Amino acid sequence: MDMSRNVKRRFRLRLILEGLGVGMGAGLSVGVFRYLLAASEGFRQAVYEAVGLAAARGSWLLPLLYAASFVIIAWVLAKIVAAEPMCTGSGIPQVKGILLGRMSMNWLSVLLAKIAGGVLAIGSGMSLGREGPSVQIGACAGQGIGRLSRSSDRGLEARTLLVAGAGAGLAAAFNAPLAGVIFGLEELQRTFSPAALLASITAAVTAAAVTELFFGSSPVFSLGYLLPMPLDMLGWPACLGVFVGALGRLFNISLLLAQDFYERLGLKGMYKTLLPLLLAAVLGFLLPEILGGGNRLVDALAVEDYSLAFLCLLFVGKFLFTMLCFGSGVPGGIFLPMLVLGALGGAIFGQLLAGAGLFPAMYLPDMIVFGMAAYFAVVVKSPVTGSVLIMEMTGSFQHMLALLIVSLSAYGVSDLTGGKPVYGELLGRMLKKQERGKENHDKS
Repeated sequence: MDMSRNVKRRFRLRLILEGLGVGMGAGLSVGVFRYLLAASEGFRQAVYEAVGLAAARGSWLLPLLYAASFVIIAWVLAKIVAAEPMCTGSGIPQVKGILLGRMSMNWLSVLLAKIAGGVLAIGSGMSLGREGPSVQIGACAGQGIGRLSRSSDRGLEARTLLVAGAGAGLAAAFNAPLAGVIFGLEELQRTFSPAALLASITAAVTAAAVTELFFGSSPVFSLGYLLPMPLDMLGWPACLGVFVGALGRLFNISLLLAQDFYERLGLKGMYKTLLPLLLAAVLGFLLPEILGGGNRLVDALAVEDYSLAFLCLLFVGKFLFTMLCFGSGVPGGIFLPMLVLGALGGAIFGQLLAGAGLFPAMYLPDMIVFGMAAYFAVVVKSPVTGSVLIMEMTGSFQHMLALLIVSLSAYGVSDLTGGKPVYGELLGRMLKKQERGKENHDKS
């Protein structure tokens, strides 16, 4: 009995130490990723201003070089994806596939390709997010530590470190350690064990602490002071959940249709990537608000007096552009664009109510926050993760009850209409494509 207890204690101590290593690896890797993304976005803004000024002066050399740069980026992205196919898209379905034993990855190759490809794709203006790539980058750190400690790739310890790394990646991406832990257990692990919880908490807290040293501890979204919603108004978040839930049901369907769209077009290599990149080059001058992940747009919703018509334009534009970008298969996630669409849905619903005199305008920023949680719940079908994540990303800890209400309401819409978790659907699509590739290879 004593020997058994000692073995368990040593195993827990080992997981804590490995969790620290995973958290440090994930925090540093995601920190580099975040820094490069911020630098690329700042550079993109400066380029747009310089190109616009040159065009206004009648000089077309800089605009031509600007257009040529997108062709070069498309070529480089195509080379990255061809060299490391596991770096495509969000990265979360790949992590789920590895946990199921249906996929495998070279952790160092994927980590480098994900950072390089994600910075090029998101930095050039494509409507993609950093969170999915950050989850996969964290999973790479978890797998790397597992390899160093010589744990089996399919063993309990290796799976635990992979989940812990994925959660740490999310924690580092959004300064959200609690959401990182819950995401790993609710979305990836789907089961609870003390060992997994111990490693996940250690890794997530460590990763968040590492990134906070470089980026500070402020929430990702700066929405100012959010007024607590009175109890007699909590029916409105439930109604918002139904409204945003209906909007969110189109998201999963459209993602798969976007992938089908590219297959029907028959575009391959750089030409598949060039389509959304050239559109980003144009949208940078026509509707720059929908470029990139969109966290600045969420901040602007709380302070800018956008008209209802413009909010609808932003929603439709962001939605369609996100589908086109993600369907191209470049490295980049849907997490942040999804939250932006939820924020826009909440802003639209709030303005409709305020315009009808049914809702005080002072609570409109609250509806933006609730809309993000609702959209996450209906698309990902992880209402607890969504509620905690939005709470940490906005610093609105006094809205926990309302966030749970709106998340469960939206989740109910998804459940009643047959909605499935988006990452599960994307994984199913990837596995079918993998099986077709093996069949074609066997026939040849």
